[in-house]
Amino acid sequence: MRLLWGTAAELLEQRKGYQELLVSVDGRSDKARAISYPEVSGSVEAGDRILLNTTAVDLNLGTGGKHFVVARTNGADKAPDSNPPQLDEAMNPEAGHLMKLRYTPHQHNVLSVEAQESPYHKVMENRDSLEGVPVVCCGLHSQVPLVAAAVKKAMPSLTVGYVMDDSAALSLNLSKVLADSVEAGLIDVTVSTGQSFGGEIEAINLHSGLLAAVHVGGCDVVIAGIGPGLAGTGTPFGHGGVAQGEAINATASLGGAPIVCLRMSQADARERHLGISHHSLTALSRVALAPATIAIPHMDESCPVHERVDAELDELPNAVGHMAFQLEESFYDEAALRGIRVTTMGRNYAQDPLFYEAASAAGATAAMVAVMTIEEEAAAAVKEAEEAAETAVFGGCSAKVEGGTALASTATAGCPSASSCASASTCTSDHAGSCG
Repeated sequence: MRLLWGTAAELLEQRKGYQELLVSVDGRSDKARAISYPEVSGSVEAGDRILLNTTAVDLNLGTGGKHFVVARTNGADKAPDSNPPQLDEAMNPEAGHLMKLRYTPHQHNVLSVEAQESPYHKVMENRDSLEGVPVVCCGLHSQVPLVAAAVKKAMPSLTVGYVMDDSAALSLNLSKVLADSVEAGLIDVTVSTGQSFGGEIEAINLHSGLLAAVHVGGCDVVIAGIGPGLAGTGTPFGHGGVAQGEAINATASLGGAPIVCLRMSQADARERHLGISHHSLTALSRVALAPATIAIPHMDESCPVHERVDAELDELPNAVGHMAFQLEESFYDEAALRGIRVTTMGRNYAQDPLFYEAASAAGATAAMVAVMTIEEEAAAAVKEAEEAAETAVFGGCSAKVEGGTALASTATAGCPSASSCASASTCTSDHAGSCG
């Protein structure tokens, strides 16, 4: 670790839980950029003396290529900023006793959703199932806004949550594309799990975070994935994509519907990431211990890797019974991103359309599953009401979860049926096992 003193020269950007600064590092002539997390080291102002971790920049790393504020001196009498209240005024982090970044100099307390002092303790105490809610398991952070945009395109009324694990960046607030997705209404609820921090909901682990997204956040669709800064070594298991398989297992163990967002590319210069990335193949074949639905985008013969993808799916070991679900047409829609700019390894849609189509296919599939689940819940509610000789009308396309109770709402005008929600998708049994 390289620690150097410096001075904050200018505040360049500030948003919830995040500051970006222009700093002067002692002994260096050029100014540099640095990131500060106010909930960890307090708000930094111009003129403050700051201790900087310069390790990533000194190593010329592509990820984490900015300095990080460790501590500050001027204004040190000011207490570190707390996060805004989580979901409601009762979720004040200062009231919590759970530590994130435990046993490090930056450990800080949060109010975890499961804790006895949490207003949602009773909800979490009595919930152990996702009740069929679809969870899109991602292997890259840049897939998250694409999945969310596809869900909202298919069914705008669905509530979408993002559950971040601690396999990459630990501060949820580091991600500008996520902040933009929240601002644009693509992501409705954020949950940080394990040692990650900064979500509207803080949870102790991935399993609990998924449950909280559904039963506290009221999510109809959950996106589970890592934060920015994927680590990779070119080895079978030495990469952050392993977390995708772990998310599949967690979802299945909790009675959710795991949906796989494949990492795909037709332009990556690295052979191991062409077609279906070895990250996704490893997660599906070696890490996942439960069946998942593999969302496959539409590919015509003009796609340069379509034969390769077919072969990879045919050869994928499938002892656990994964199912393949392929869209009959493109579902990616730039307008659905609501102005958010997404790139993958510096490439945009025109440069690598398969990556974007794969994430959009996963979102479309999740929306369809969500609508089917909601319709089933509504039908069950109608049956229960009829059996109780009560008059009630339920139906439709959206449901909210309040206090752990599913409430069916009336049908939304113009809502597509489950069969058409994912834009004329078809289930194929040619790849990765049979379809139910």
